[in-house]
Amino acid sequence: MTKATILVIDDEPQIRKLLEITLESNAYKTLLAENAKEGVTLAATHAPDLILLDLGLPDKSGHDVLKELRLWFTKAILILSVQNSEEDIVNALDNGATDYLTKPFRTAELLARIRAAIKRNANEETSSVLSFGMLTIDLAARVVKKNQDVIKLTSTEFNLLALFAKNEGRVLTHHYILKEVWGNAYQTETQYLRVFVGTLRKKIEDDPNQPKHIITESGVGYRFQ
Repeated sequence: MTKATILVIDDEPQIRKLLEITLESNAYKTLLAENAKEGVTLAATHAPDLILLDLGLPDKSGHDVLKELRLWFTKAILILSVQNSEEDIVNALDNGATDYLTKPFRTAELLARIRAAIKRNANEETSSVLSFGMLTIDLAARVVKKNQDVIKLTSTEFNLLALFAKNEGRVLTHHYILKEVWGNAYQTETQYLRVFVGTLRKKIEDDPNQPKHIITESGVGYRFQ
């Protein structure tokens, strides 16, 4: 199997070295860039499978780099940054980041996020039937089953669940979900979203109070797993 290639864009030499050692020891190929210009060039010429992007770059804001990359780069971009305000996280995710980890980060968690993101890249164009344990979602037939029993969902509930499932492992912001499911006019209706998530959890989760599929990312949005 061909190794996945990961591009690291970070201006801190010690972080680049740490990530290079960690990734290489886990069978990934690495590309290293110390600034935005070099990072965008490497992304264009080497077509990495995933990008690890720092927001605090010396020549350009990482938020601007993210928006520039998202004009043409369709694979996963994970943010690694000391910027940990809710505003920074939400802005990055709304601008197309696949995930967001703050420094210092735990190596095991980073590797898990990378595996999930690369798996999602590989599976995006596969079967329309998605399985998560005993939960199956047939996107084409718009049928959801749990333990082989059909779960009755409204059209909106199915659209919401389908959006979550197609973005497995990725944090989706409140604004993004509301825009995708209900349209631009609903982007600020976060309480509206909470009601639908609560209803959906009652239908698909074993214990809605301790959900295993629809996970709340406090102040940001939701992650489906």
